Amino acid sequence: MKLAAANAIAGLVPEEELNENNILPEAFDPRVADTVSKAIKDLI
Repeated sequence: MKLAAANAIAGLVPEEELNENNILPEAFDPRVADTVSKAIKDLI
């Protein structure tokens, strides 16, 4: 479940915005909770 959550969070940053300083979405990004929830539901 932790790996599914981590992959879901990392997937929120578009490829063109990835760099050494930008690998995760902002701390208060409203998409995180829904994305992680869906990833865990899909896993179970």
